[in-house]
Amino acid sequence: MKTENKMGYMPEGKLLLNMSLPMMLSMLVQAMYNIVDSIFVSRISEDALTAVSLAFPLQSLMIAIAAGTGVGVNALISRALGEKRQDKVDQVASNGLFVYALSYIAVAILGILVVRPFYTMQTGVGQENILELGVTYLSIVMVFSFGLFAQFIFERMLQATGRTVFTMISQMVGAIINIILDPILIFGLLGFPKLGIAGAAVATVAGQIIAAIIGCIYNMKKNPDVHVSFKGFHPNGKIIGEIYMIGVPSIIMQSIGSVMTTGMNLILMGLSSTSAAVFGVYFKLQSFFFMPVFGLNNGLIPIISYNYGARNKKRMINTMKYGYMVALFFLLLGFAAFELIPMQLLLLFDASIDMLTIGIPALRIIGIHFLIAWFCIVTGTLFQAVGSAVYSMYVSLARQLVVLLPAAYILAKLGGLAWIWWSFPIAEVMSMMITLVCLRLTMKKKLSLLD
Repeated sequence: MKTENKMGYMPEGKLLLNMSLPMMLSMLVQAMYNIVDSIFVSRISEDALTAVSLAFPLQSLMIAIAAGTGVGVNALISRALGEKRQDKVDQVASNGLFVYALSYIAVAILGILVVRPFYTMQTGVGQENILELGVTYLSIVMVFSFGLFAQFIFERMLQATGRTVFTMISQMVGAIINIILDPILIFGLLGFPKLGIAGAAVATVAGQIIAAIIGCIYNMKKNPDVHVSFKGFHPNGKIIGEIYMIGVPSIIMQSIGSVMTTGMNLILMGLSSTSAAVFGVYFKLQSFFFMPVFGLNNGLIPIISYNYGARNKKRMINTMKYGYMVALFFLLLGFAAFELIPMQLLLLFDASIDMLTIGIPALRIIGIHFLIAWFCIVTGTLFQAVGSAVYSMYVSLARQLVVLLPAAYILAKLGGLAWIWWSFPIAEVMSMMITLVCLRLTMKKKLSLLD
């Protein structure tokens, strides 16, 4: 059965499971890598853990560019398949590869020019060790990020045509290679040199490169719906514009997270370096519950985009209902873990008494926002799939910059570390309110036209 028939006629629950489960499993492995990577780094020193935590904003920026562009490529390929336009499918794929290559070049240049100033901005007197460790780690990750960008474009082509099992294999193999190489390169096992924090960075880029190679092979051998050829290729401004019309709001939305994280690190480093380490650990831990939801989203986007192109409103709505239920399940698990076993979670990272004192109440307070986030995340997927990704950008902008950072600054001044963590649930409540408004507008402007 062809992919378009599957997305157009398979029962919605079964289709979502078929499309999303491989991505959710691979995202769980990715989340496990994030946690294991930081666990190994924490064994070097708390300074090393803090250095990697401070790298998160620029790493998030790289992923924002890659993932946001992928949203545009994914949605356009799926929509063109639904409209039976093979020429458009192939043009989107070729131009997508072109813009990903340009994106890598831009990130590599940033990796050379801005990493040291970036760390200098966040660290102060007496924190030179954190600065040097961070520069070593982040420079490698950014300059050699071509594997990351190649991995994203090849996986998005597979996702857009419904072949998510191959994306799962690509991501899982890359993450597993990363996990295996981490202790070997960090601690110098099996005859390899002891590279310390540089070993963590090398393991990261090696996993990305291997995942990219696997994704490329699967597209060449197993994806007949997309034909990529650069013979006589010329960049198509209209296609690239369409990719970024959908993708830029997502890029901005995720880049806002980088700005927020940088701002939070600046506030927290002013209080203690340990609090910044706690913040970094929180991001690693929450990924274990959020990453499956993002994997769910990767399955939702092509289904909703396809049926939007095919003008099948009923299937779109039914698919969203299943998406809400699955997302709620995972984030309820996250809420329970953060509330019931915060100490055990922190001890995974060799937490000191100081880190436990700060981290246990922090995780319990931040965990409250899981009860709301599931709705906002899945609804944002609908916005992206129907070409209203700008709404997702508005929600993210309001949540992270308009509310969260100012609230964190004010609460830090009023109550220090005891109060600052409440900025997360406060921001999530605001996010839900704006999401509801944007959902109503989308139903009126987009979905009502399908009746």
